[in-house]
Amino acid sequence: MKRVIRLLLAAVAVSVFASGCAVNRATATVDPSANLDKLRVVQVRKLEGEDGTLQKLIAGNLRKRGFEVTEEAKPPEPVDAVVTYVDKWMWDITMYLVELTVTIREPKSDYPLATGNSLHTSLTRLSPPEMVDEVVGNIFKESDKTK
Repeated sequence: MKRVIRLLLAAVAVSVFASGCAVNRATATVDPSANLDKLRVVQVRKLEGEDGTLQKLIAGNLRKRGFEVTEEAKPPEPVDAVVTYVDKWMWDITMYLVELTVTIREPKSDYPLATGNSLHTSLTRLSPPEMVDEVVGNIFKESDKTK
């Protein structure tokens, strides 16, 4: 009986301590009044202090989805939306993207039309292109649900 209790306690301890190592969350919200299908031209704003890597990945992902995308600070023509992002990196033997939030905004008011977020800790980490695809994909999946 003591052996069974010890094994049970060991299993509980392992599950409690191991569960904190692998967190995986992906969410998206779209304002009910937003119609993302009407967007054609979008500007992806570079995060201040960032080297532009994620900006290019997000812009490329949106282009694959059929959008005309500008990455310029001041776009030459009016845009239907401005895309902003916030990234968080962590160190675990190598640097990796732990969290990415992408927001699609109304260009005049800066009102957030849609937001997507992805969080993957070390054991469930994704490459930056995979994170971008997950976040942007979830935004448009959620947009399809609100129709």
